[in-house]
Amino acid sequence: MSIPADPAAPDAAPHAPLPVLHLDPAFAVVDKPAGLMVHDSALARGETDFAADRLRAQFGRPVFLVHRLDRATSGCLLLAFDREAASALGKALMGGEVRKDYWAVCRGWPAETAFTIDHPLDGGPGKPQKKPAVTDFEVLDRCELDLPSAGFSTSRYALLRATPLTGRFRQIRRHLKHASHHLVGDSSHGDGRHNRTFRMLGIHRMLLHARRLAFPHPLSGLPVEAIAPADAEFARALALFARGDAGASA
Repeated sequence: MSIPADPAAPDAAPHAPLPVLHLDPAFAVVDKPAGLMVHDSALARGETDFAADRLRAQFGRPVFLVHRLDRATSGCLLLAFDREAASALGKALMGGEVRKDYWAVCRGWPAETAFTIDHPLDGGPGKPQKKPAVTDFEVLDRCELDLPSAGFSTSRYALLRATPLTGRFRQIRRHLKHASHHLVGDSSHGDGRHNRTFRMLGIHRMLLHARRLAFPHPLSGLPVEAIAPADAEFARALALFARGDAGASA
């Protein structure tokens, strides 16, 4: 479902524009930085800087957010410039025609290179009803760092590609917690010991990045693809896999 930006918000852009990954007369894909909330909500808690406001000022026209990203997640964010395009893209999203691939760094080494977590999730605060939730995962790389953890002399981490097949509240983060492969940097569902380890390495953000978005054009049906580069902190985490004693890479 599309989320129209608040028409009452100020028009002036208080911060830098968001990088544009794909631009079309009917829609755009932008690269949302980690730490920026997408729009005002009950979780905003006094925040005044939102991606929706920046984008309206940046493009100089109304914007309709086709999906959401958590505040701490970076990467591909899809928006439309009119209600018709928003409706078409929203239907494609609900119909499973939009593929969203994320990069995630988790604690431990999953036993299988490719695996699926099928575990129902509630809708978050105030929404206790559980609904089906499915995420496909693939291990892209593994590393073992010379850092003690939980009685072990080293710490193991995996770089994953996560592809959610449903769109539940914090789905990837909660599915990784369910599998005991907590997302690094996740202060709500992660493992505090490993979060502290990464902070000591100068990596303070949650390591979830919306890397790729692929979907059919709402008018022509031709394939559209957008890829968001890793920011500096996420790139620092990726470099750990290059210097760590890697296990078998996928």
